[in-house]
Amino acid sequence: MSDSSWGAPPAAGQAGYWGPTAGGPAQPVPGAVPAGPTYDAPEAQQTRPMPIVPDVPAYGGDQDEDRGAARLSGPLFRDETLQARELPAENQNPEPMPDAPQPAPAPQKKSAGRDLSAAIGVGVGLGVVIVASLFIVKAVFVGVIAVAVVVGLWELTSRLQERKGIKAPLVPLALGGAAMVVAGYVRGAEGAWVAMALTALAVLVWRMTEPPEGYLKDVTAGVFAAFYVPFLATFVALMLTADDGSWRVLTFLLLTVVSDTGAYAVGWRFGKHKLAPRISPGKTREGLLGAVLFAMVAGALCMQFLIDDGRWWQGLLLGLAVAASATLGDLGESMIKRDLGIKDMGTLLPGHGGIMDRLDSLLPTAPVVWLLMVIFVGSA
Repeated sequence: MSDSSWGAPPAAGQAGYWGPTAGGPAQPVPGAVPAGPTYDAPEAQQTRPMPIVPDVPAYGGDQDEDRGAARLSGPLFRDETLQARELPAENQNPEPMPDAPQPAPAPQKKSAGRDLSAAIGVGVGLGVVIVASLFIVKAVFVGVIAVAVVVGLWELTSRLQERKGIKAPLVPLALGGAAMVVAGYVRGAEGAWVAMALTALAVLVWRMTEPPEGYLKDVTAGVFAAFYVPFLATFVALMLTADDGSWRVLTFLLLTVVSDTGAYAVGWRFGKHKLAPRISPGKTREGLLGAVLFAMVAGALCMQFLIDDGRWWQGLLLGLAVAASATLGDLGESMIKRDLGIKDMGTLLPGHGGIMDRLDSLLPTAPVVWLLMVIFVGSA
């Protein structure tokens, strides 16, 4: 390649040109600072071809004072400049290498997931109502159970219809559920079983007034709801019939609440191993251990100081059983809600969800506590 490929030589007297002259070696122009050693034309012809100088200055803007040195950050060839112009803006800055050190994510503070102030306020309010009715007039507490059962049935049947199109008849369920609780308190276990059978029969007959499509699934859901909510709640009324029935019910409530609290506290602080991730991802094995320890300690204290003829070792067994049944009840409720595709059964209780979201641990625990109380200290 000849020297003319660098461009036409400037006119005589033009500053900044250090190329060869007709008379011999290149001479620097007065006032210009040479960028490198001079050279002869023959030596330049023997060098290898040089690339075409891009039209755009290699400096990316204003030229440096030393015109012989180019900025390393600018494009060296024309095709690099064109590629930089043609690429989208997001592709001009490549992603860092996979093995490049990345900044550590900021630690996230654990959250309870609910409004704790509202949950605590509602819990305290419910506790006051329950304790007041439990120790003032037992019949009033039976009414509280019946109201909770009816509201729970309403939440359950509403969610079944909304999410699955299952129309479990609410009217016979509500009437039969309330009657079931009262019959258990007045007539004992025999009265509860009779009321359960009559409620199931009423569901079958009531559903016959509508078209036959979906009859089987509707009545099946109705019978399930009658057993799951009012029949299990009847065992609380059965506990209340004993001479120290108020203290038995209070022990049942305390152990269930303490079990849930222990599971929450220990699981939130130390939980790492999932208990049943497909059913309830928030529950951990560490939380279950916390539920067992808290419930066993509370059971020993309650049986020793609250229950007539109770012993502390009986409370240990009672607490262990409550922790197991409360956890299974919570998982069962979570299974139902996952099948329905919902988080809570209702919104009646701020910070808690619905009534059924509070009864999930209590309902399956009631028959367990009733049975162990009968075994340990009798039914009277």
